Amino acid sequence: MSIKAFAAELNLLLAAPLLVVSVIPTTSIAQGKLYSPIPLPPSNQVSDKLSDKDIPTGQGGFARDYSVKLHAGDNVAIELTSDSFDTIVTLLAPNGSTVGENDDGPDGTTNSLLFVRITKTGTYTVRVHAFGETGVGPFKLKLSRLRPIQSNNH
Repeated sequence: MSIKAFAAELNLLLAAPLLVVSVIPTTSIAQGKLYSPIPLPPSNQVSDKLSDKDIPTGQGGFARDYSVKLHAGDNVAIELTSDSFDTIVTLLAPNGSTVGENDDGPDGTTNSLLFVRITKTGTYTVRVHAFGETGVGPFKLKLSRLRPIQSNNH
């Protein structure tokens, strides 16, 4: 075998694994199987359980995500309560950026209460997670659209 033929065969062998490596992640992500938030039901409230089977947060804990369609101008309150763990609620914009987050609500407990005004219509993600590494267990999540108070004064 000539050096030129050997070099051509070597290039073919080296290029083939690189092609496979670059195609596999793209295909997996394109199919959307790696991540899919749970749609909030029409009532916008859920009783669920955070477990070690949920999304690892990278800080030793876990998170569960819910998707909800919100509209520009919506004022929302998101309540997250649990007797099992110190709750944190995060609202993520459609692009993944953090819109707001709350650890402890104003009632002096470790439950969370977040108020947010939505500036852009889209599908948002409500993330339920625990403070620290030990939070798993049942929780209640409720999203309310707030309405302005109507005045009776004319």
